[in-house]
Amino acid sequence: MMDFTPFPKLSRLTSSCCITEKLDGTNAQVVISPTVETDREDPSVTVKLALDGLDPVTIRVGSRNRWITPGKETDNYGFAGWVRDHAIELSGLGVGQHFGEWYGNGIQRGYGLKEKRFALFNVDRWGAHNPNTPACCSVVPILYRGAYSDVAINDAMLSLHDCGSFAVPFFQNPEGVVVYLKSARTLFKKTFEHDTGKWRAAA
Repeated sequence: MMDFTPFPKLSRLTSSCCITEKLDGTNAQVVISPTVETDREDPSVTVKLALDGLDPVTIRVGSRNRWITPGKETDNYGFAGWVRDHAIELSGLGVGQHFGEWYGNGIQRGYGLKEKRFALFNVDRWGAHNPNTPACCSVVPILYRGAYSDVAINDAMLSLHDCGSFAVPFFQNPEGVVVYLKSARTLFKKTFEHDTGKWRAAA
């Protein structure tokens, strides 16, 4: 008998959205899991922690498409080494997969920084409203929350165009925005370099 394939559920276009600044660095992730015996020989492991009063955890570090570990040939702009050095703080993120942008000195547009920074993407979970946000992490700046509309996206782009980066004040060459459409649980991007003509400055 042929398998039945249902029509996919439609997402509501008029749902709420969250618009954040798109940072131009390199995609990064910190994956925290309960430690198991096989972690002993797993080359993807960066750190194993056994803190007083807490269950042991293992920390892995990833770029966009691979596991990375500290070392000249195995890291990605030093992110795995940074995670190793801040492992105790980062363990506060808890078990799960935590995505963000590793950006700053020597990565893409650099933002005029002398150091590198890690900005978490999940603005609903992390930020000033959550005291458990690790001090070594920032969060991508929120430019708008509310009903999805082209006007909201255009206004967010205009704010970046006029004010520069909100993540790094006074840096006047931001990349663009990321739009999270909540009903579809989908991310979209719009950048100044590749979406010319798809946003407009006020006359």
